[in-house]
Amino acid sequence: MIAVQRLNKSDFVLNADYIETVEATPDTVITLTNGKKYIVNTPLAEVIARAIKYKRMCHESITVLHRDEAEYKEQKKKAEGV
Repeated sequence: MIAVQRLNKSDFVLNADYIETVEATPDTVITLTNGKKYIVNTPLAEVIARAIKYKRMCHESITVLHRDEAEYKEQKKKAEGV
């Protein structure tokens, strides 16, 4: 999820997984995969940076989960004497 700001200065959060395109026209227009468009004050570069940060955070979480699962299996094997 990424926080962005509407033209009226109110903040809201978008699910970055559903962003299809981001354009500067000169306002920033975010189009979701369902066709819904949001015009926001948040600059295009900032929307992109936030989406990348969100995706990295998700990827790191998955990596940690996989590593923790592998460590758990290894510890279980050692405990069972395998």
